[in-house]
Amino acid sequence: MSWLITHLAIVAISLVIAASALVILGQKRSPQATLAWLLFLILLPYVALPLYLTFGFRKSTSSAHQLADRAGAQPKPDHPEKRVINLLQNSGFSGSAGNSFKMHEDGIKAWESLRDIIANAEISLDITFYLLASDPVGEAFCALLEERAKAGVSVHLILDRFGSLQAPWTALRRLKAAGAEVRLYSPFTDWAKGVNISLRNHRKMVIADGQRVWAGGRNVATHYLGPQSDEQRWIDFSFVVEGPVVEQYIAVFSADWTFVGGSHRPESPVLREEKGSSSLNLIPSGPNMADDLLYDAVVLACHQANARIWIFTPYFTPTPNLTQALSIAARRGVDVRILLPEKSNQWLADLARGPALRSLGCDGVRILTLTKMIHAKAILIDDSAFVGSANFDSRSLLLNYETMLFVRSVEDISALTCWMNGVMTDASEELAKSSLWRRFSEGVFRLISPIL
Repeated sequence: MSWLITHLAIVAISLVIAASALVILGQKRSPQATLAWLLFLILLPYVALPLYLTFGFRKSTSSAHQLADRAGAQPKPDHPEKRVINLLQNSGFSGSAGNSFKMHEDGIKAWESLRDIIANAEISLDITFYLLASDPVGEAFCALLEERAKAGVSVHLILDRFGSLQAPWTALRRLKAAGAEVRLYSPFTDWAKGVNISLRNHRKMVIADGQRVWAGGRNVATHYLGPQSDEQRWIDFSFVVEGPVVEQYIAVFSADWTFVGGSHRPESPVLREEKGSSSLNLIPSGPNMADDLLYDAVVLACHQANARIWIFTPYFTPTPNLTQALSIAARRGVDVRILLPEKSNQWLADLARGPALRSLGCDGVRILTLTKMIHAKAILIDDSAFVGSANFDSRSLLLNYETMLFVRSVEDISALTCWMNGVMTDASEELAKSSLWRRFSEGVFRLISPIL
């Protein structure tokens, strides 16, 4: 009898391996990655199979979580010469003119803006954050939401389960008791929806009354923002937008809210009238999109750059294609700069970034570091920019749920350039020398950089 059980187990495992191989062959991967997974399955099936089922799926197959195709009768792009705009438009994510875009220079301004946008909401608050900390800022944030919920405002909050492991749960229970709905994006429990545990909802946005959006790279914690200055506060970037682009943020939140099992949300009136002179494109990315639109747009913009590529990011583990695009740009005379923290809060990511940075430095890219932690996500390319929640790494550009805003109005680019120049005045351009042991460690961790 035991031989029969063994035989059936082998047959079952073989069928699962064969099915996994068929899935791998049908996924969007490079030939090298596809071959690596197949060899892994053949040579070490008992190790490879659970790893593949855990980390191997990059795109969601859940139809409920697919962002609606926004293609159709689209206006012509404001700048026809910009191929990035054509790419976004042809992918169903056209931009809009007539928006207002106001950036926050520091954490105090960011907190004041966040507090005001919540306090002034009268109909609805639709909110997504990766991290909500159990500290004075996190508690104050929950108290603001609780007050609005008690006043009759419809409050919907999505938190990433992994990022908010240490959230203020007592304050969140009070918030729920006041009538707010709180949902967790949890890959640990959503695996049945085609979600692997390496995925994160890394978006940060607050939509008030369907008319204003607070967004960017800041989470809700003292080291991101707050009512008082703090020497330990990180350098970060956030902004508020109003106008037609808000509708695109609402579509992204609605898809996320449906995915986490949220109840029906009342439709908020969308303010479609012009609120300023900013031309903006929202670029969402994540497993619920068929293509890697954000990644494609950044690669294309780097190849099209004529004058400058300035990158602010806390973590730098780009794909080979992105590394090559930056290398080619620098060698053809483009001013390429990468600003990072000397030491970030993720030591594994710091190790993984070394080989790419040294290679790019040899090609003429200026590698700038700050002793202070920088958490801002901004890519300035010629006279346009990407700003929002995505780091310049494989995880953000190819795995996580992210939102980046493509900004291209003269006034907005001028303000962003001024802010970036101010931050770079405190930067050092000396890349630390590394020992043989560190280079070996960097090479090892570079192999797993896509999931760091």
